[in-house]
Amino acid sequence: MTRRSALFLTAALLLALAGSVPALAQVDAEAAQALAKRNDCFKCHAIDKTKKGPAYKRVAARLKTKPDAVETLVEHITTGPMIQLPDGTDEKHKIIDTKDPGELRNLVQWILSL
Repeated sequence: MTRRSALFLTAALLLALAGSVPALAQVDAEAAQALAKRNDCFKCHAIDKTKKGPAYKRVAARLKTKPDAVETLVEHITTGPMIQLPDGTDEKHKIIDTKDPGELRNLVQWILSL
């Protein structure tokens, strides 16, 4: 294989892969943070430090490489599962006050972008 044909093949493969990867939706960070504030999420979570709940950066680091990360987090914030707090007590996670799938996905994608 010549160098030129190898470069052509590599470029073709990269283009094919790029076309198969879904484009990341633009995150409206301002809207996501407003929704989080409206729901008192920052009472238990901070962006980069552990409070009553884990830091959003820690959540993102744990989940962002998983293919179902968005769905996992949307389910978590809409179903109110039992969670264990650092002091060992259990409580139900607060349910977000919106049913708008776009708002929910935007919030989750903002968290995963951190």
